[in-house]
Amino acid sequence: MNRSTIPPALAASTGAAGQPAEIGKLFRGLYGEECRLFRAPGRINLIGEHTDYNDGFVMPAAIDLCCWAAITPVRNRTIEVYSANFNQSRTFDLDRPRALGDWSDYVQGVALMLGRAGYHLPGAKMMISSEVPMGSGLSSSAALEIATGLALLDTQDASCDRSRLAQICQSAENEFVGARCGIMDQFVSGSGRAGHLLLLDCRSLEHRFLPVPEGVRLVICNSMVKHEIASGEYNVRRSQCEEGVRFLAAARRGLTALRDLSLDDLEQSRDLLPPIIYKRCRHVISENQRVLDAAVALEQRDLRRFGELMAESHRSLRDDYEVSCPELDLLVELANQTEGLYGARMTGGGFGGCTINVVSAESAAEFLAKISSVYQAKTGIAPEVFISTASQGAGSSPPRE
Repeated sequence: MNRSTIPPALAASTGAAGQPAEIGKLFRGLYGEECRLFRAPGRINLIGEHTDYNDGFVMPAAIDLCCWAAITPVRNRTIEVYSANFNQSRTFDLDRPRALGDWSDYVQGVALMLGRAGYHLPGAKMMISSEVPMGSGLSSSAALEIATGLALLDTQDASCDRSRLAQICQSAENEFVGARCGIMDQFVSGSGRAGHLLLLDCRSLEHRFLPVPEGVRLVICNSMVKHEIASGEYNVRRSQCEEGVRFLAAARRGLTALRDLSLDDLEQSRDLLPPIIYKRCRHVISENQRVLDAAVALEQRDLRRFGELMAESHRSLRDDYEVSCPELDLLVELANQTEGLYGARMTGGGFGGCTINVVSAESAAEFLAKISSVYQAKTGIAPEVFISTASQGAGSSPPRE
C-alpha cells in the first residue's frame, strides 16, 4: 500500500508524522539537531498463528505501514525519547533501567537487551513515529522494537545480524515488557522481502521466501475493536501450551515443544491431558501442519487449497484456541460470501484486530466496498479495509550506501 493510499481514518488514528522529511523536521524542532532515521514495518500473517512460541512454523509478510525511529547520539548514558503518536516524552538512564508501564518500555527494553548482548550504547535523543495502528494485530510493537534497535546500533556504528537483532528484540518484549511473544513478528519486520511471504522455522530460524502469487491481492480488514482480555489471554495460551508439553513429556522422553508432535501422537496421549489443554495442543499441532501444506499449495499455485487451509486455521483459532471474537468471525463470514475470495482468517494474537484475506485482483475493489458497508451495517463500526503489498523489511532512510 502506497503511503498516499492509507485511508484517512487510519492515518488519523496513528496521530503520527508520516513522511521521512516530516519526521526530520519535527525532530529538528524538538531537539534543534539533525538525525538519522530508521524504519521497520508491521506485518500480516497468512497462516501459522500462535505457533511461533511453540517452536513451530509461520508464514508472515512485512507490510508497508512502518514505525520510524529518528536518533542522534549524546555523550551521557541517558536516552530522551518522544512519541509523536502519544505526544509524550520519556527519559531513562541506561545504567538504571526501570519499567514505566507504557510505550517507552519497548524502547528501554531494546536498549537494555542490546547492552546485555555486548553493545555499549551511548545516550541518545530519539523520536518515534508509527503508521502501524496499535492493538490491531499488525505487530506495532515489533516494528517499534526493530526500528529502535537499528537506531541504537547506529549510534556506535555497530552492525548486528538481523536474526540476532530479532532475538534481542523478542527478549526485550518477553523479559522487560512482559509479553511472552514468539520470534515471528520481529523476524519478519527485520528480514521481510518485497513481493514475498516468509516461511520461517521458529526453532532453527531457517527460512525461505515464497512469491506472492500473481493476480491476487492481500486485503487487511481491521475490525477496529480490541477486547480487554487480549494481552492477558495471550500469556495464558502460552502457559497452557507449556503445560501440555509437561503432561506429554511423561510419555515422550525428550519432548521440548508441541512442534515435535503429530496429531496421531497427540491422540495416543489424549488421556494425559485436561480437555482444555488438549484443545490448545490440537490447534498448535494442526496449525504447524497447515503452514507446511500451505507452502506446498503456494508452490503448486493451488490457491483454492491455500484458501481451504486458511479457513481451517480460522476455525481452529476460534474453536480450539479460542482467541477469535464475534467481530473477527463476522469479517471472515462476510469475506466468504464475497466474490473473488480465496481465503480469509484472523491474523495476530486475537480478541480483535484484523483479518487477512487473499482476494483475486479483479475482485479486490468490490471486496473492499462490500466488506466495509456490510460490516458497518451489522456492527455500527466503520472498519478499515485496505490492500497491502508484501514489503521490504527494516532499514535506514535513506538507505546507506
